[in-house]
Amino acid sequence: MASMIVLSFSCKREKAIEERSKPNIIFLYTDDQSYKDLHALGNTEVITPTMDALVAKGTTFTNAYNMGGWNGAICVASRAMMISGRTVWNAQQISKEYSQNKALDKTWPRLMEKAGYETYMTGKWHVQAQPDSIFNHVGHVLRGMPFDTPEGYNRPQNENDTLWQPWKKEFGGYWKGGKHWSELVKDDALSFIDSASVKDKPFFMYIAFNAPHDPRQSPKKYVDMYPLDSIEIPESFLPEYPYKETMGAGKNLRDEKLAPFPRTPYAVKINRQEYYAITTHLDDQFKLIWDKLKDSGLEKDTYIFFTSDHGLSVGEHGLMGKQNMYDHSVRVPLVIVGPDIPEGKKVEHDVYLQDLMATAIDIAAVEKPNYIEFSSLLPFIQNDNKKGTYEAIYGCYEKSSQRMIRKNGFKLIVYPRSEEILLYDLEKDPLELTNIAEMPEQEDRVKVLFEDLIGLQQEMNDSLNLQPILDKWTKI
Repeated sequence: MASMIVLSFSCKREKAIEERSKPNIIFLYTDDQSYKDLHALGNTEVITPTMDALVAKGTTFTNAYNMGGWNGAICVASRAMMISGRTVWNAQQISKEYSQNKALDKTWPRLMEKAGYETYMTGKWHVQAQPDSIFNHVGHVLRGMPFDTPEGYNRPQNENDTLWQPWKKEFGGYWKGGKHWSELVKDDALSFIDSASVKDKPFFMYIAFNAPHDPRQSPKKYVDMYPLDSIEIPESFLPEYPYKETMGAGKNLRDEKLAPFPRTPYAVKINRQEYYAITTHLDDQFKLIWDKLKDSGLEKDTYIFFTSDHGLSVGEHGLMGKQNMYDHSVRVPLVIVGPDIPEGKKVEHDVYLQDLMATAIDIAAVEKPNYIEFSSLLPFIQNDNKKGTYEAIYGCYEKSSQRMIRKNGFKLIVYPRSEEILLYDLEKDPLELTNIAEMPEQEDRVKVLFEDLIGLQQEMNDSLNLQPILDKWTKI
């Protein structure tokens, strides 16, 4: 009898696959995962075999960026941009409409539903719209970050500071509720794939993990995979970032309170150890989802998108959080796997991670609405000679704390409150260690990039007036 039930289920699954007219799309969305938190993208310390396999199986955009955010919770802006298709300041405005149950038909899942997709969401939700108002099916809805405790901050003070440990469940966080939140989201995803595999409708899954966001908790065996003597101190390590207060990432910012001031090599190594451990635990959840996709016979008809809402410093430049314009915090992994996607390909064009929303509706054969401001990545996957969509990448933090432009291999960062201007040559100095803004030979470049930044502000509906700072700079 059992074998007959399995055979019947298998036949239903095969028939459903045959009758599906469009490919499935699975979106794996992580939180706080820098492009530096992936072995296949150059970090030999972190262990990420499944993410590495996705890179090998698909096409990776090696320069994918988040625009920033309007407050310390950068994920709020990033996810609002992803769901709405709007750039950062326009996404802030549309979020206000979402909170009033307006404009929901223009969201990513609603567009997929109109295209004939069954939509599903599980995991972290940090968007003003209620998930059950825009998705057909919803699993566990998790808060912006796991519930933490005071013991998780300002640590470790020294080698004897061992009260808080990633595997201790009494401190809540990812352990609140009994099962680690990454495993909870994974279980939800496996259950939906099982049910969707016997239906003839294509599906869109939004699988949002909180990891590797703090509190960086994981079972002890994952922490043990990273002996402290194997963790290197970042080359950009600083005890304190000189502009931390003026750029809005000082001692009162929650993320920055995680480690003691001034930073110590030991505290940075512990934080990076825990960051890597929760990432490897997350990688194992990815593996189980991908294995289920293969076992269900769905892999050949499914696209997998993998990215994160932004990166994280974890000790680089004397910073712990993501509220800055350095690549470790604004640059993320972005991988696409699926039918007709070249394997092992790297695309170096500068893109925004929210381009994945436009890519999904392109795959779903939906004509892109005029209000979507991001662009499909498919043309760059198939055409090596196609010029990138964006001449420059724009970045911001808060209304008046930071602005950035990345263009032609250089990055200009402005701290408006103190009128500080930083310039980095990203080809010669990819770690952004040496500010060359005040070198006489860079005067024209600073002026041109600053003017380009002001132009981008106008395109982005950014109301901050930087012109007085430029005028003052050019007169010095």
